[in-house]
Amino acid sequence: MLDESLKKVQNMVVGLKQTSRALENGGASSVYFAKDAESHILLPIIELCKKEQIPMKEVSSMTELGKVCGIKVGAAVAAVLEK
Repeated sequence: MLDESLKKVQNMVVGLKQTSRALENGGASSVYFAKDAESHILLPIIELCKKEQIPMKEVSSMTELGKVCGIKVGAAVAAVLEK
């Protein structure tokens, strides 16, 4: 199970577009990605994380990541924003 402390994070974005934007703008402090998300979705995010040296954490499923992020659908990626 994903660390439940993610539920308490106030500054977070969920989804491919918002996570990409946060990485490009230098506002992400860490990124979570779902293991079962399609690779063509994850590869650009993973490359941006490596380029910007942002820590990445793998989550077992999109359903689990969506649930922890407080949405009722699955999520491929989410980013915790710097304060």
